Amino acid sequence: MTIFQKIIDREIPASIVYEDEYALAFRDVAPQAPVHVLVIPKRPIRGISAAEDSDDVLLGHLMGVVRKVSEIEGIAESGYRVVVNNGAHGGQTVSHLHLHVLGGRAMGWPPG
Repeated sequence: MTIFQKIIDREIPASIVYEDEYALAFRDVAPQAPVHVLVIPKRPIRGISAAEDSDDVLLGHLMGVVRKVSEIEGIAESGYRVVVNNGAHGGQTVSHLHLHVLGGRAMGWPPG
């Protein structure tokens, strides 16, 4: 069981920004920007590469949640970055698909 599943199950507290029956969005405990929210599916998927064709609707839903989070956090108009790390070389440290919503400051390029 991952730390994200424990947050979904309310075994670990989190600062929840948004929730619906398919997804949960909460503030990152080690923020890399003034706004740093993680969007996760409630159904565990190890990473984007582990998603299947049958997950396409859920993946689209997660992007809709990103949009809602950007509005809730007040960064929709100024702009924000969405990051999905996948696998060890991609920097993924929790084996549960998650989207980072980063904003509240200008983002540099290249990212890393």
